Formats: sequence, C-alpha cells, structure tokens
Amino acid sequence: MRGACPTRGHFRRLHDDRDLCAASASQWVMPAMTDARWIEVEDDVVSACRHFRNAARLYDEGGFQDKGLNGYKSAMALQHAMQSGHTSLEGALKRILEILDEELPSGANSHADLIKRVTRPIEVEGHERPAILSGGVARDVDESRRFRHRATHDYDSFEAERAEPAIEAARRLAETLGPAVEAFKTIIDPPSSDWRR
Repeated sequence: MRGACPTRGHFRRLHDDRDLCAASASQWVMPAMTDARWIEVEDDVVSACRHFRNAARLYDEGGFQDKGLNGYKSAMALQHAMQSGHTSLEGALKRILEILDEELPSGANSHADLIKRVTRPIEVEGHERPAILSGGVARDVDESRRFRHRATHDYDSFEAERAEPAIEAARRLAETLGPAVEAFKTIIDPPSSDWRR
C-alpha cells in the first residue's frame, strides 16, 4: 500500500545540502527538467525503505540460533529482506543514472562500481552533477551492498551477530534514503513553482 511507508511523507523534504555533497548546491549548473521516470525512482526508494525497515524488525525478533525450521526461516527471511532492500535501492540508482543519460556500470564489479559512481560528483565535458548520495547514507548503502554480496554467495554461513553493522545501516537507510534522493532530485530537477495551481 503506497501510503503505508513513512518514507513517502519524508520524500518531499529537502535535507541540508551538506548531506548531499561537500560543495554548495548553487555551484552545479544543471538544466531544469521534468521527467516522469522519477515516479519509478520513488517507488523503488519506498520499496527499499520498507525492506530495510522490516529486515531490522526481523533481526530484532531473533530466532536465528534455532537449529530447526524456525531458525532456518528466521535466517532466510532476514537475508532475503536485506537483499530485497538493496536490490530496490540499486534499481532506484540505476533509474537515476538513466534519467541523467549516464551509462550504467557493467562487469564483474558492477554492484560496487554503481555505489562508487553515485557517491561522487561527475564533471565531464557536457555533463555535471553532484554526488547522488554522500556521507553516512553512502556508507550505509555500501554496507548494505557488502551484506547482499555475502548473503548471495554464502547463505549457509550466515551468523546473525556478524550482521549487526548491516542491520544498523538498514535501520538508518529506512529513514535517510528517501530524503537523500529527494534532495538530489530537487537540485537537478527542481519542481515547478506553479505545477499544483
């Protein structure tokens, strides 16, 4: 249900530009644009936040030490929720790069390269943009990526106590990802002053 995720309420709030990039937002010369693809970006962000929030709840419920089916369900549900959160997050980031006409990273390191790309400003001839994610949000996204990698390649060695840094990142991302993406969008695609009239 669209209205169920608190992130939607925060998605329109602009955060301090220092959270977005080290430089003043006014230095970026960006053409104003309106692109309906932001709707799918928002949907992906809301989905990521829901999965991250629920992953943290699953972690808090515990049950991972049970050697039977209940322990298996707990571990698999947590790993799947974290993977789904990161997959939705990556979907949003890829859509943003497509809106900006940037090529997507490819190859064996594409997941890590995607995070590196969106956490740095781009200044090449004919194309400039600030970092899409920065600071703590960027670090939390990378922690989520590392968890996703471990879970994808080694389900059977899951240890709940070692997942704590990723779970804490997920808790923060559930609250900070939406505002960070919205802050970036506001810089590169400022809302029209009269679109609601």
